[in-house]
Amino acid sequence: MLPKYKRVLLKLSGESLMGENNFGLDAKVIAHYAKDIKQITEMGVQVALVIGGGNIYRGMNEAETGIERAQGDYMGMLATVINGMAVQSGLEKEGVNTRLQSAIKMEQIAEPYIRRRAIRHLEKGRVVIFGAGTGNPYFTTDTAGSLRAIEIKADVILKGTRVDGIYSADPEKDPTATKFDKISFADCISKKLSVMDMTAFTLCMENNLPIIVFDMNKPGNLMSVITGEKVGTLVS
Repeated sequence: MLPKYKRVLLKLSGESLMGENNFGLDAKVIAHYAKDIKQITEMGVQVALVIGGGNIYRGMNEAETGIERAQGDYMGMLATVINGMAVQSGLEKEGVNTRLQSAIKMEQIAEPYIRRRAIRHLEKGRVVIFGAGTGNPYFTTDTAGSLRAIEIKADVILKGTRVDGIYSADPEKDPTATKFDKISFADCISKKLSVMDMTAFTLCMENNLPIIVFDMNKPGNLMSVITGEKVGTLVS
């Protein structure tokens, strides 16, 4: 089967890496993600990754922690680099060539983020992991994912979550919630559906970059999305 997309940006939440744990990393989840990513790279798909940091540190409420927002955001960026290193190890165990690029300079462990170099790595078949968000506080990893996807000219953002798409309400709380197979950017806004934060969402909308929200934890789902099967929800 031929892939429908040539170059994709896969956005994963930090929480997804916790598996059944309450904190940190689950080796089984990382191994499962690495196998799924390897499958699509073998089809010739160019893959970039952005991973959140919520399994290690969430920018807590300043009033509760006493840590100001900008400082907390930088702490979160460092958490995304730790997750990037973990997923990089998982991918390399599977024999996948990877490069970790960081928006904050850390020469010993990651290349600095350079757009042209990232694109060159993708063209050579390497998986590029973008760490440290945008390198700026007050932006989420969703925004970093949207920005990097636009910069590398990705065909689509694949947002891997725990649910199998976008629903009219939270399916974990509301049993009557209905799933959308396709929805427009405008409808997402009017229905107040939280696909990504507003900054990230607007970036995608203004640059006509489609988003597919799907369940990354189901084995084989990533392959199904890449080959154009009706999996998850397409926002375009």
